[in-house]
Amino acid sequence: MKRRLVILTEIISPYRIPLFNVLARNESVDLHVIFLAETDPKLRQWRVYREEIKFSHQVLPSWRSRWGGYNLLLNRGVGRALAAAVPDLILCGGYNYVASWQALFWARSRRIPFLLWSESNLQDLRGGHEAVEFLKRKFLRMCSAFVVPGRSALEYLRAHRIEEGRIVVTPNAVDNDLFDAGAATARESATLRRGELKLPERYFLFVGRLVPEKGVFDLLSAYAKLDASLREEVGLVFAGDGESSRLLERQAATISPGVIRFAGFVEREALAPYYALAEALVLPTYTDTWGLVVNEAMACGLPVILSRAAGCASDLLRENETGLLIPPRDVEVLARSMKYIAEQPELRTSMGARARQHIRNYSPEAWSTAIAQAVTTTGISHD
Repeated sequence: MKRRLVILTEIISPYRIPLFNVLARNESVDLHVIFLAETDPKLRQWRVYREEIKFSHQVLPSWRSRWGGYNLLLNRGVGRALAAAVPDLILCGGYNYVASWQALFWARSRRIPFLLWSESNLQDLRGGHEAVEFLKRKFLRMCSAFVVPGRSALEYLRAHRIEEGRIVVTPNAVDNDLFDAGAATARESATLRRGELKLPERYFLFVGRLVPEKGVFDLLSAYAKLDASLREEVGLVFAGDGESSRLLERQAATISPGVIRFAGFVEREALAPYYALAEALVLPTYTDTWGLVVNEAMACGLPVILSRAAGCASDLLRENETGLLIPPRDVEVLARSMKYIAEQPELRTSMGARARQHIRNYSPEAWSTAIAQAVTTTGISHD
């Protein structure tokens, strides 16, 4: 018999739609998704891919503001939406919204299992004030069970004394087939695509928000440390936008020789050629709950130079097999790693092939199967 699962999550993320579509087809799950907002235009420029949605869903009325470093999102009708959905279980994507707490208390008052979709990890630098941490611990204690994307998030919950039997690992995923096919098409007409996108013949690639905590200034400094002869052969491409874009561009203009290209924000369906034609993805982040761009790059057959601070590092990065691990904030090590990758074409090819193979284990189908397992094994009532 199917169990009614209601997922409560913030926005209609393009990266979650393929996962929810696959889950909706699972024979043991009756899925309904409640979005707290359609998008967050001040933080993300993602297009809302409504035409791709194949699952039952609704978007709650909302009001959003930013207060200090916090994102304040308020909703109307949380209780009514949950009551109308008649859930057997609720899976909540986070604990930092008022709606998350409303859903938690709503579920507990009706003895409905409440699962937290937790991606926090011990490397994450975004620790809150003591009052915020106190509320977080209280929230964790009241959850029935947990789903996490990988080892780093699992260790985080262990550190908060959550029993491992209450945690299900659900591998974080993107639409691998979309990126794999897009990469193959781009490589078939590589010269044409490079010309259309104004890409260097060879280049390192960064994809993401252009903000200091992503390590973008370290990446620029590391590129500047490469030998001039290497910079004449290999460029650097930033695909993304953010508060640091103007300053990055000004600093990049002082680096010569070398080609540094700022592509701006690139929609999901247009990213594959950037990955496919690059030497490697470089993500020197200081803090990242996961890093889905790593999934995307690996699906395109690209090796990765990845900071140990990324939540996905312990799951996706196999040292000298799918890429290279670096400590965050270490420009010297980053520059050496870039040089090492750039000078070994056979290694890049073998790493890319292993990355593409490894990421197949992190698919929407694998995520759906793990979520369905959590749905079928979590008890109907609290202890």
